Amino acid sequence: MSELQILYRDDDYIVINKPSGLLVHRSEIDKRETRFALQMLRDQIGQRVYPVHRLDKPTSGVLVFALHSGAASKLQQAFSERQVNKEYMAVVRGYAPESGIIDYALSDKREKEEKRHADDLREPQPALSEYQRIATIELPFSTGRFSTSRYSLVRVVPETGRKHQIRRHLHHIAHPIIGDTRYGEGRHNRLFREQFQSYRLLLWSRSVSFSHPFTGEEIQVSTGVPEDIMPLFDRFGWPDPQNGQC
Repeated sequence: MSELQILYRDDDYIVINKPSGLLVHRSEIDKRETRFALQMLRDQIGQRVYPVHRLDKPTSGVLVFALHSGAASKLQQAFSERQVNKEYMAVVRGYAPESGIIDYALSDKREKEEKRHADDLREPQPALSEYQRIATIELPFSTGRFSTSRYSLVRVVPETGRKHQIRRHLHHIAHPIIGDTRYGEGRHNRLFREQFQSYRLLLWSRSVSFSHPFTGEEIQVSTGVPEDIMPLFDRFGWPDPQNGQC
């Protein structure tokens, strides 16, 4: 893998565009993985970096690291107090409503862990996501009883940060993300693999914005449609939201 794309850097923080398929740091969940964004970035810039939030392995996009422990502590606190604004983009099954709020509590524990430790279950925690439909497409391929299949591009703003929140919330409203092998639908994932050679989760972190803890400056870092998703946008005639056309 080539060097990570750096989107922003100052004396306290550095922001990268994380590729899909790359873990943020070592995890017990994927012990065989040998590449991690944290170590790659550390080696690339020649200094220690500190994670302040995370993205799932299959999710790409804007990811913030701190350059010293004090900066990490400050921004982690801002995340926990919901003072950081995050925006994601996703391609989902069906024509999603024009906009909406998903208020659906989620457990932070993994399903397998819940089954193994049924006596130690956590109560589901409040979880809130806002979404807006940006574009739609009807494709001339059948995935069931209809001769065509419909999909939407949605912008999602999570107000909380539960595990797999966006993926689980969109699944909850019956508009799962394409390419999601855990919460999605196999027939739609298969259509995108076979017709468009699209093998990844169609979810990315488009922007992160926050008030700089040390300078007070408003920092906003964003990225465009990932290179491995852009062929779909070209095929569907969808503009890149990064260009302000959506």
